[in-house]
Amino acid sequence: MTQNLVAVSGFVLLFALMLLRVPVGMAMGLVGVTGFGLLAGFGPALKLIGQTSMRTVTDYTFGVIPMFLLMGAFVTNSGMSRELFRAANTFIGHLRGGLGLATIVASAGFAAISGSSVATAATFSTVAYPEMRRFNYPQSFAAGTIAAGGTLGAMFPPSTVLVVYGILTEQDISRLFMAGIVPGILAVLMYMITIIIIGRLRPDMLSAGQRSNWNERLHALKDVWAPLLLFFFVIGGLYGGLFTPTEAGGVGAGGAFIIGLLRGKLDRQKILTSLLQATRTAAAVFTILIGALLFGYFLTITGTPQKVTAFLGGLGIGPYGVLLLIILMYLVLGCIMDAMAMVILTVPIVYPVILALGFDPIWFAVIVVMTVELGLISPPVGMNVFVIKSVVPELSFARIFRGVAPFIVTDVIRLALLIAFPVIVTWLPSHL
Repeated sequence: MTQNLVAVSGFVLLFALMLLRVPVGMAMGLVGVTGFGLLAGFGPALKLIGQTSMRTVTDYTFGVIPMFLLMGAFVTNSGMSRELFRAANTFIGHLRGGLGLATIVASAGFAAISGSSVATAATFSTVAYPEMRRFNYPQSFAAGTIAAGGTLGAMFPPSTVLVVYGILTEQDISRLFMAGIVPGILAVLMYMITIIIIGRLRPDMLSAGQRSNWNERLHALKDVWAPLLLFFFVIGGLYGGLFTPTEAGGVGAGGAFIIGLLRGKLDRQKILTSLLQATRTAAAVFTILIGALLFGYFLTITGTPQKVTAFLGGLGIGPYGVLLLIILMYLVLGCIMDAMAMVILTVPIVYPVILALGFDPIWFAVIVVMTVELGLISPPVGMNVFVIKSVVPELSFARIFRGVAPFIVTDVIRLALLIAFPVIVTWLPSHL
């Protein structure tokens, strides 16, 4: 069999296995080892399994992933999300659609200390959804707002997606974190504008809450000192040169644990739950990562990245035409694949293309995250939608997707802005 035929057969088999619900990491590993074995011999292919697995789980650089996951688990189980939501609500809850606005702001704050989109969506399904329903907000709007707010976890540091991108492309994780801040703030503002527009168009649908006085607002702010302290300590130490990214993850996890204990928010059961959550998630991420590395060896031996680069460069549609094709590919894959698996699978293939076209790899990282965000709320998969459905079983998928639709439009507009004005992404990292 020729290399091209083996490569094409490998991709066909990979997607067939995923359609059969074989875990993505296992599918990539199986196809990678089999394809490598066909071309280079099964002895070397089998040795790759042990070598790759051991090197991945013992690599110091990869330690940043479980540390930030553990930090997010402690933050989630210590109830910081409820305090953030309450504080945001005292300031903007009196506006029409104020509970929705508060959900977006609180989701951004929670995302900045958890780094997980799924955790943000799951947490605010229990915190914000009951409050919005108590004030007769439509189910579709409430669920759609929470799903959209959850996507912010992929943009703000410490974003796990940006960490994995940095590891795969050998880019500075600190600069990647910085690159996500301005687009993340832009996302918050555009989501809030979307809610305000919905409130103007449908004033009967969204009610306004009671205005809080300044004593209530100041009291609510006192409750959010913990997440603010944790965020500024970890991110400030990272950019101040006190920590490497891996050390920042360890400090963040330790800080979240200590703050939770001092405030009486973490008992023995919650600590155990946090450890189990972080371990399970880290195991899933490392399984996908090991599978992707094995699949990457297969792609390397077939020369697929170089052939894809040559093919796309020869289409004659210009750099932005190729970029549009890549974005469309991500949007399609985002509808059928897990976000992390999509990044790990595709970045080694498209990254050489992006470099050959002269695009900034830091800027492209944010574009990738943007398309991943869209995948988190786009039908038919929409990971955040499935999470909300699992927490609020009475909601139908159709109702949740209907509520998400305006935010998908907002995301598409924001993606266009980031492509048209790359300085939105690159300005902050360039001033490090």
